[in-house]
Amino acid sequence: MAENGAAGGGGGQNLAVLDALDSARTQMYHMKAIVIAGMGFFTDAYDLFCITTVSKLLGRLYYPDTNLGKNPPMPGTMPVRINNMVTGVALVGTLMGQLVFGYFGDKLGRKRVYGITLVLMAACAIGSGLSFGRDPGAVIGTLCFFRFWLGFGIGGDYPLSATIMSEYANKKTRGAFIAAVFAMQGVGIIFAGLVSMIVSGIFLHYNPAPTWKEDKYYSVQDQKPAADYMWRIVLMLGAFPAVATFYWRMKMPETARYTALIEGNAKQATNDMQKVLEIRIDEEQEKVAKFRAANEYSLLSMEFARRHGLHLIGTTTTWFLLDIAFYSQNLTQKDIFPAIKLTGGADTMNALREVFVISRAMFLIALFGTFPGYWVTVALIDKMGRYLIQLLGFFMMSLFMLVMGIKYEYLKSNGHALFAILYALTFFFANFGPNSTTFVLPAELFPTRVRSTCHAISAASGKAGAIVAAFGVQTLTLKGDPKHMKQALIILSVTNMLGFFFTFLVPETMGRSLEEISGEDGNVAGAAAGHVDKDVEKAPPSSTEWQPPSSMNA
Repeated sequence: MAENGAAGGGGGQNLAVLDALDSARTQMYHMKAIVIAGMGFFTDAYDLFCITTVSKLLGRLYYPDTNLGKNPPMPGTMPVRINNMVTGVALVGTLMGQLVFGYFGDKLGRKRVYGITLVLMAACAIGSGLSFGRDPGAVIGTLCFFRFWLGFGIGGDYPLSATIMSEYANKKTRGAFIAAVFAMQGVGIIFAGLVSMIVSGIFLHYNPAPTWKEDKYYSVQDQKPAADYMWRIVLMLGAFPAVATFYWRMKMPETARYTALIEGNAKQATNDMQKVLEIRIDEEQEKVAKFRAANEYSLLSMEFARRHGLHLIGTTTTWFLLDIAFYSQNLTQKDIFPAIKLTGGADTMNALREVFVISRAMFLIALFGTFPGYWVTVALIDKMGRYLIQLLGFFMMSLFMLVMGIKYEYLKSNGHALFAILYALTFFFANFGPNSTTFVLPAELFPTRVRSTCHAISAASGKAGAIVAAFGVQTLTLKGDPKHMKQALIILSVTNMLGFFFTFLVPETMGRSLEEISGEDGNVAGAAAGHVDKDVEKAPPSSTEWQPPSSMNA
């Protein structure tokens, strides 16, 4: 039987069913939850970032004459306003989806709204490849409409996946589990580059064409039907991971924390966890009632402000500042790549060749810079802690971007290899740093009643930063002007340093139960202090054997 009382709580008493979750050894059930939730983030990242690989192609296809009057003339690009809309509209949808689904995740339950996000993502990924008309206005209008609703579905995945994983996990490895879900974003970014590279490579093989410098007209027209199919296929392929995951997501049971602490159904929560852990757990219905009574305060109450106001300010500001830099990096890769010689000049390539080289460069940067950072975080987050990793990441990103900004012209002319290394290191420390920890911390800091909503508010603040990147920073980098590129990099360095200082508002959560962190166990002083319970490292692992619950079986 699981013991009552919060392990290492230092003041309050926890429920037996929650103690059982906190002390359970890592089991296949946890791994399955990581994969199911993580595939949503794989889809999210693919859908959000594949637009980077095809946005220049859209300019060549639908706005071929925009740069002919320049000296020297260059291939067509989308006007700045339209380019920002195409790349940024999904982020606006994501922000709104985070707030809506985060709220309903607390009001209706995590499971009830979890499947809706995947359906919306799959349908709108397919819709993104369709056009209601042939002229540029119709094509871009259709694309923006569906990408807004695609972003809306993606937004729901942030608070729901983070909250579900945090409430399933044991306290010793909770950080690694949540970070592993988020690390699938890195896999999605890799596949966005890889799929675009493969699809464009196939179409390029069967549709050769002269470079734009050799023939301005036929470099596009010889490939126009193929190129038009190519970008649509890349966007529509984003539906497949969502469809493949839907069945398994619907099989996931509601989290025991929501069932017990919000619905007040100790018996159902206990039954669900007994199937998972195969041990007998006291139902403790009376203690559940006391737990609920002690934690009835709302998000807008003075009690919440007293307990968690500074925490929410910390999670929202750091995520906002991080995403200005992180999405600027990803959305403007196509503009940075020529400077570090990962791609050639646009006029030296035809339309499909440009997609291929941009996709290849994005794939390489993601594979060697972005991807490792996520998994280093997974390995170290429950050893170093969230706080230190976030401080380190912000500081190193600020340092590298400042160097690239100050020395931009020198690096562009004489230090291509060094420029590429510095650029890759900013990606590494974004992901072995605040891009991972800003996702983890809001899933741990706040009480069960408002956990999904607070994560949604934090994530939406991040997407507001991403919108600043799409509509502000990207405007500086779109034309590749050295003066504006320097300005952008220095601005991003400053935002990262601000993120470093705002991190001091966020306490460490490593090694403590969710109830202990949030004060739901009655130990409000311990929750505010942000101490780490070292005794958790000494606790012997559970010897309980596990069988999958009937609700998770195929």
